[in-house]
Amino acid sequence: MTNSRVTIRDVAARAGVSVATVSKVLNNRYGVAAATVARVRKVIAELGFESSLVARSLRNHRTNVIGVLVWAIEPFSAELLKGAERAMRDNDYELVVYSAGGVGPRDLGWENRYLSRLSGTLIDGAVLVTPTVSAPRSDVPVVAVDPHTAGEDGPTVGADNFRGARMATEHLLSLGHRRIGFLGRPPRDLKSSQEREDGYRSALAAAGVAFDPGLVRAAGYQEDVSRQAVHELLSQPDRPTAIFAANDLSALVAMDEATTLGIRVPDDLSVIGFDHVPESMMADPPLTTIEQPIQLLGRRAVEMLVEILAGNEPAETHVRLPTRLVERASCAAPPKVVRPVTGSSASGSVQV
Repeated sequence: MTNSRVTIRDVAARAGVSVATVSKVLNNRYGVAAATVARVRKVIAELGFESSLVARSLRNHRTNVIGVLVWAIEPFSAELLKGAERAMRDNDYELVVYSAGGVGPRDLGWENRYLSRLSGTLIDGAVLVTPTVSAPRSDVPVVAVDPHTAGEDGPTVGADNFRGARMATEHLLSLGHRRIGFLGRPPRDLKSSQEREDGYRSALAAAGVAFDPGLVRAAGYQEDVSRQAVHELLSQPDRPTAIFAANDLSALVAMDEATTLGIRVPDDLSVIGFDHVPESMMADPPLTTIEQPIQLLGRRAVEMLVEILAGNEPAETHVRLPTRLVERASCAAPPKVVRPVTGSSASGSVQV
């Protein structure tokens, strides 16, 4: 038994009972004496027996497992998983995380492939993080977090992206900035990214500042793409004095690339992000950002899914959580004189 999986037959043999008795104990069925139940459970603990998820699903038509499907484990999804895990403490479900590791292009419909592998025999329901389709094909209930599309075809959990982006831009405007760059949309638009660009534009319009498309770049929410985008923005003759990045990763890259180009943050350039991942606090200088409650997003998504699995109708099927401004040291008033780019990659194309 030490070199192979412990089976229900092994438990029965060690406890001196039938396989049927062990099955009754595992499924909390009546008809087994208390002393026998105690003996069987003791043997189960000693042998480390655990019934397979597939066998459990075939027997009970349930696995009591919730899947969280993500494209990659990065700062946003890692924080979301912490919240999802907290929600599991209040129920009898287990959690399994399925990730492609961010390998290859983020093509449309990736969640459908994942769901087809997991649903039915491994998970009872799924939380999809930034899914690309509004109605994924699935035999199990799903809840979407931060979907690419409007997501009106199923339950969703997200943040107030428009208001958060407007707060970020208003903060920079209040400091005196008028040339504010925006790092936003990836090639396939996230709904949240579009809402953040809309919030950025709305704040400019309210302040009477004309929108300049030359100050907008598609950062792609990826480090290499963000670095190239920042390099292009800061290499302009009339470069921005501030950058609002639609996620913290792009904002941190902006700060790093600015330093490489000889531009000081916040003396020469103010930078503000969106998300409030732990890395934002450890930046030098610490990053001003818009906090969306990432852990709460994960927790609310799991709680909604558990309600659905219990056969109940959630009180809300489209949850939108508030955002808030977290002021730190990466933003200041614009410089009186805009210093030119002087760093090592100031001429020629940036190496990424």
